Amino acid sequence: MTTLPPYVGLLGRAWHYVFRIICGLILLYLILPVLIVIPLSFNAEPYFSYPMPGFSMRWYQEIFHNPLWLLSMKNSLIIGFFATILATTLGTVAALGLSKRDLPYKGLIMALLASPMIVPIVITAVGMYFFYSKIGLTNNLLGLILAHAALGTPFVVITVSATLVGFDKRLVLAAASLGASPAYTFFKVTLPLVLPGMISGALFAFGTSFDEVVVVMFVGGIEQRTIPRQMWTGIREELNPTILAVATLLTLFSVLLLITLEMLRRRNERIRGIRS
Repeated sequence: MTTLPPYVGLLGRAWHYVFRIICGLILLYLILPVLIVIPLSFNAEPYFSYPMPGFSMRWYQEIFHNPLWLLSMKNSLIIGFFATILATTLGTVAALGLSKRDLPYKGLIMALLASPMIVPIVITAVGMYFFYSKIGLTNNLLGLILAHAALGTPFVVITVSATLVGFDKRLVLAAASLGASPAYTFFKVTLPLVLPGMISGALFAFGTSFDEVVVVMFVGGIEQRTIPRQMWTGIREELNPTILAVATLLTLFSVLLLITLEMLRRRNERIRGIRS
């Protein structure tokens, strides 16, 4: 609980509590849809309204008994895993290159790398479809992995670049002066220091891939459906609480992701000697 300084007047104290009430109302407005969806996923009947006649786990069991949901989960995990590995590798290399002071056109290169975050996803999906269709990368997992890696790379570049801001370049020079090879210096000096940023970027890249639906609809086929696309199809064709059960699981996954990111942030601050 924050204690106000004794010099704060009545008006300042009033604003202190009003500000917190406003923040609480905004937070409630943002999470209210989630608070509504989660209980309905346990509804015993296939209805989307309150009051619920009873509670049941039937819709969660349906996820693991329906071959379409199992296929979409498998595809999402495969695409997300390999796209994250590729995005983390490319993003880390790009961030290390951008950290060099003598790199020409650094701002332009950074803008190009961050463009997938800025350009509307529909435009990106259309461009990927026309490009991938010419080289035979549509309707297969490889095309989706490459597409999602392109969407996740900017997150890795940004997080690793933020980690490199406080990086002491003298450590690399010291390792080189002691006879260490560039590869040895990278794995023993640079990598441990940028690892929190890499992990944070990898989590963002995986979350982006796991949540993406527009590119999948353009580049993927029926056999490459992912969880978001299966949810989209279910909403259009057969609306039932199974979608709410999947949404609840994805919400839980997002919460765990945020907790992990916060733990990594605090660990990074402890390494850099910053106190919260």
